[in-house]
Amino acid sequence: MHIPVVSEQEVEFNAIRAQGAGGQNVNKVSSAVHLRFDIRASSLPEQLKDKLLALNDQRITREGVVIIKAQSHRSQEKNKEEALQRLQQLIASIAVPPRARVPTKPTRSSQRRRLDTKNMRGRIKSMRGKISD
Repeated sequence: MHIPVVSEQEVEFNAIRAQGAGGQNVNKVSSAVHLRFDIRASSLPEQLKDKLLALNDQRITREGVVIIKAQSHRSQEKNKEEALQRLQQLIASIAVPPRARVPTKPTRSSQRRRLDTKNMRGRIKSMRGKISD
């Protein structure tokens, strides 16, 4: 399955002031970005929407909106790019199905080694008891 790309028309950006230290620049420039992506209203395939909505992720609200806050860069454009990239990573993590587990059996020699060590431990533990005449 190929990973669908989210277009910028489906995403809503809000510029906000960044938190933390940064001097006067932080107090006067709104360089942080809130990305809002409505899963139900998006053009993603239905199965991907269901997987996203079923995810137990703190960035997804009960209404099915993904909210990502990006504030690590000083410029608003770089923060927008980072937020979009994080949204794309979230979708990509769901789009790729997990590989099926191939069941294997333990080898005969590994089973024998396991039983031998169990017997050895049992003998060691039995020698720890009180000695009676």
